[in-house]
Amino acid sequence: MSDIKLPDYLPSWMSDHVNAYLNDGEAAHLWDASLGGGEGMLTTLLLTTKGRKSGKTLIIPLIYRPSGDGGFCVIASKGGAPAHPAWFLNLQANQDITVKVANDEFKAIAKVAAGEERARLWNLMEAYFAPYATYKAATDREIPVVVFYPA
Repeated sequence: MSDIKLPDYLPSWMSDHVNAYLNDGEAAHLWDASLGGGEGMLTTLLLTTKGRKSGKTLIIPLIYRPSGDGGFCVIASKGGAPAHPAWFLNLQANQDITVKVANDEFKAIAKVAAGEERARLWNLMEAYFAPYATYKAATDREIPVVVFYPA
């Protein structure tokens, strides 16, 4: 698939993680969170979207936790930046997305959590990756909590 592209803005450690994940999802499923300011080995998934401007297929790794209802919860934090991450804007523009969890790859539907569900999932994710609290404090925007469900 020559159309697949890693976003240019990814740091090399993140690109290395994606490449390892594409080669062996089971081996790369866990990510060393110390590279991103966290602690321990955390579960990651790969999200594949279509660029809303470029039309290219883009892949990004994201920390996740099971949502408790068959989905996979992620946070659209962009490190607390004032704007949403490109992957979130891409999936808002085009819901043709694929998710890879370990070696299980599937078409997915993304749902932005709201209300009590959002609060519960935010707390779950913040307990898993403490830097989310810092990201939340760094921005005025409500950071989206997204759940991917197999389509």
